[in-house]
Amino acid sequence: MELQQQHHILPLVALLIATFFFVGAPSLAQDATPSLHPVVLVPGNTCGQLDARLTDEYEPPTPACGIPKQGRGWFRLWENFTALQEDPSLLPCYADQLRLVYDPVAGDYRNLPGVKTRVVAFGTTRSFRFDDPARKNVCMEGLVDALEGVGYVEGANLFGAPYDFRYAPAAAGLSSEVFSDFSSSLKLLVERASERNGNKPVILVTHSMGGLFTMVFLDRSPLAWRRRYVKHLVMLCLGVGGSPLNMWPLAFDTLSPPSLPGTVLTYGNRSFASMFSLLPSPKVYGDTPLVITGAKNYSADNMVEYLAAVGLSEEQVALYRTRALPLTLNLRAPLVPMTSINGIGVPTIDRLVFLDGNFTAKPELVNGDGDGQINLQTVLALERLVGGDPDQPYFKSILIPNTTHKGMISDELALKRVVSEILGAN
Repeated sequence: MELQQQHHILPLVALLIATFFFVGAPSLAQDATPSLHPVVLVPGNTCGQLDARLTDEYEPPTPACGIPKQGRGWFRLWENFTALQEDPSLLPCYADQLRLVYDPVAGDYRNLPGVKTRVVAFGTTRSFRFDDPARKNVCMEGLVDALEGVGYVEGANLFGAPYDFRYAPAAAGLSSEVFSDFSSSLKLLVERASERNGNKPVILVTHSMGGLFTMVFLDRSPLAWRRRYVKHLVMLCLGVGGSPLNMWPLAFDTLSPPSLPGTVLTYGNRSFASMFSLLPSPKVYGDTPLVITGAKNYSADNMVEYLAAVGLSEEQVALYRTRALPLTLNLRAPLVPMTSINGIGVPTIDRLVFLDGNFTAKPELVNGDGDGQINLQTVLALERLVGGDPDQPYFKSILIPNTTHKGMISDELALKRVVSEILGAN
């Protein structure tokens, strides 16, 4: 089935990396296919690797979490599969150091006091490659290899824009310093990539939550800049309107047995700015029951009540209502040529049933259609939003049967279709 419709420190670090990176670009460009437009990849959630440094201000949950690292410079905070294999006792340390706190005075999220972080290898795709075998097919590594197979060259016309996935864009007028820094760095990267490739505009290729970040980035960029520097947006595995699946991790804050990915997606997420980013939108789901209990049903319309019921604090619920919800309700077409590619035909959570009201228990799952994470309903909402905007210059929606969320960037047939669309955008 295929549907088509036409119509803190990050800026300085990114600048230094980009400067180093582009100095050697001419020699790399000799090996790249000159007719290709440069591509910038924006990965999905948890695909940006993070380094950390601890200062004396950090108060560790146990002495072992702070003393070995304090004063020893930067170390890999996320992801560190090899380190945890060697010493599993580090798990609570890394989990603690990944947490964010909300600063009501600044009106923004921050790292824990004494924890400094930076995104690894901004400007390149190197951080998309993980040493954890379980994550090999999650973070665009297969797409990088496929693009290199058709003439793209890392550092010449192929670039990466990882981000700190713990943070998120906020509603207009509210502070989101880390996202603002990412936007500035991405803008500079796009401009440099264009300049190094004969001033050709850039093709942005996103996966999952990277698509949300990129849509907000484009919406907040001047239209003249978009028309000059963005050739096409190819967005993989994202609709508009979130997913009921994302309500589940918020219902519990422990996993057994614990793991670092599980910690990030549960315990960690309760402190992350991004934990609300892909919750179901009232514009898409309305009053449709998404979480069902014996006493009460919860929908996107009464999400505030659900968040309170699963134990989020009044401050956290208020942050959803003031920072995340307005952004969700006001997503707009990117106003650049756009192709959306999504998987369908895979059971995807539509509803969670906790009949006894125990949110810490595993719910009964009621499935609908989608890619296993993104519901078809939100993809159709994207088609209405983007395809229905008279100012959107071009829009094409492709649905690939029996393709999962991670399969879109790892399965051979799906990769061939994605690469074909990128080449077509050229």
